[in-house]
Amino acid sequence: MAGLGWLTTRRRSATPRSVLAGEAAAEAALAAPEKEQAGEAEIAGQAAEFPVAGDPRAAAFFDLDNTVMQGAALFHFGRGLYKRKFFHSRDLVRFAWQQAWFRLVGIEDPAHMEDARNSALSIVKGHRVEELMSIGEEIYDEYMAGKIWPGTRALAQAHLDAGQRVWLVTAAPLETATIIARRLGLTGALGTVAESVNGVYTGRLVGEPLHGPAKAEAIKALAAARGLDLSRCAAYSDSSNDIPMLSLVGHPYAINPDSTLRKYAREHDWRLRDYRTTRKAARIGLPAAAGVGAVAGGAAAAVALQRRKR
Repeated sequence: MAGLGWLTTRRRSATPRSVLAGEAAAEAALAAPEKEQAGEAEIAGQAAEFPVAGDPRAAAFFDLDNTVMQGAALFHFGRGLYKRKFFHSRDLVRFAWQQAWFRLVGIEDPAHMEDARNSALSIVKGHRVEELMSIGEEIYDEYMAGKIWPGTRALAQAHLDAGQRVWLVTAAPLETATIIARRLGLTGALGTVAESVNGVYTGRLVGEPLHGPAKAEAIKALAAARGLDLSRCAAYSDSSNDIPMLSLVGHPYAINPDSTLRKYAREHDWRLRDYRTTRKAARIGLPAAAGVGAVAGGAAAAVALQRRKR
């Protein structure tokens, strides 16, 4: 943890929760070993202007849910835990409803995200971090690997090929985000930090979820520690909640954007990419789930559609 003292000397009790969450995420990312980058190789078949090859002060930051991955990583993780009997069917109904809403509406609802967070914390309380990491590797293969957007993956690879660092920045648990980043060959991840004591989860967070302004705080802390020039960096997200993160960098991208972000991006001349086949398909698509998960997902979809027609 050498070089991190400036992050930990501030009085945590007086720090806003979003700043605390951001700094905790940055500390964890800085403490983790980084994937070695490819060096200063030019990107074959692309103009050299962006991303700039061999620029040590440039990096890229990618939101996860619906930007890199279809749906929400936390909900996919919940399905995997249910399969392993970590919780009961009534909890799966709630996970299915939250995921259905996310896929239908295309935006992160704070109430649903908070409910999902509290559910996940209660489920993992008392379990060892190493146990959840091991299970997370299996869940990635089962539910997440096939959900990666190829177009966004190619954008991340372009930055890697240019010799730049690439981080996931997500409200998903840090452990889950770290697994996904490693599987995709990225530098690392900034995620929500769940408190653990002696390697056992307490059921509490450090600060708050890494969401909205907290993501911006995490990126600022990481950039300061790594000597990055944010005006040379890029950020990618689908959600208007991430406008604070996108506004930090010189190269913001709206990926599969919700309607608010799409409008904001056009007003500010940000680049847009949409990898969904059609916007309608993205809104009504439901995750595949077995048994009660499929029933709950379908019921949630019907209710949500009916309410939107009123």
